[in-house]
Amino acid sequence: MKYPLNLKFKLITLVKQIYVTDSDNNTVLYIKQKFWKIKEHVELFTDNTKEKKLCDIRTNNVIDWSARYDFTDDQNNNFGGIRRKGLKSLWRARYEIFSDSADSTTEFTVSEKSVFTRFLDGTLGGIPIIGFLTGYFANPSYIVTDESGKTVMELIKKPAFFEGKFTIESRSELSGEQQTRILVGLIMMVLLEAKRG
Repeated sequence: MKYPLNLKFKLITLVKQIYVTDSDNNTVLYIKQKFWKIKEHVELFTDNTKEKKLCDIRTNNVIDWSARYDFTDDQNNNFGGIRRKGLKSLWRARYEIFSDSADSTTEFTVSEKSVFTRFLDGTLGGIPIIGFLTGYFANPSYIVTDESGKTVMELIKKPAFFEGKFTIESRSELSGEQQTRILVGLIMMVLLEAKRG
């Protein structure tokens, strides 16, 4: 993939759709969140024609603060997952990406860089008119680290009105499978964080 990747979606819509493009502005992913599902289900395609499905993201839980979301390829083989780190995510978003849902060994950790940005967004986000503007100046960043604590990727929210815009930057050499797992995990995290406000 040609980094940085750009991710964008409309904030006000019934069915969440995310478009991911590379640095040459070529579509590399199209994401559609299933509407009216009791259990979360997200489909990822290689483009918006939906001809080739890359994978599905599903959870077995209906409501759970630390729910696990498993990734399965187009042959229904599991290749990893992501889960929120419950209470540790109250002040700063924290997620774990794992390569095998059977043993849930953490391969990468995703954490929000700034507690202050989350506080600012959470505090001002509920105030009429001012809350609308937080999407332009309260922009969190998330770092992805490996088991040794080395930063391998970064997700940066960009200023925008009426839509979510993010940039994903690579900070280290990773295998294609690892890049896919992190990218799928970051997309699920963005969807979950958008629900939290």
